[in-house]
Amino acid sequence: MFSTKHRKPLITQAIEKDLHAYLAAVINGEGGHTFIVNGMPDHVHILARMPHAISVSDMMRRIKGNSSKWANTKTKGRFAWQAGYGAFSVSRSQRQSVIDYIRDQREHHRGRSFNEEFHEFLERHEIEYGEKLLWK
Repeated sequence: MFSTKHRKPLITQAIEKDLHAYLAAVINGEGGHTFIVNGMPDHVHILARMPHAISVSDMMRRIKGNSSKWANTKTKGRFAWQAGYGAFSVSRSQRQSVIDYIRDQREHHRGRSFNEEFHEFLERHEIEYGEKLLWK
């Protein structure tokens, strides 16, 4: 998961579907497999099997860099992702529940923000973090 720069609602209805398809195409084009992409106007969630030959950080750089360039052609240069990302492994037995969670993003965010959601993920996975670095 990752958000737009400063969590601005840059993923408009006009580009949302195509942006999600583009994100999946980048992953699949690098030899990965995308199960689902969905999100909100200020962030996306992706469940994918990443290619073995590419590190997570290199893959995220490719996904975010390529999609940002694409989105800027659609938004007249007004699109940017945040500097970081959250990447979590998912066991095969949990795949469907994660797909369901990602599919139902609108429902999940009726009661909590992306910031609250991200903190919950970090705490659930016992990941230490510095608050100042989270939202660069």
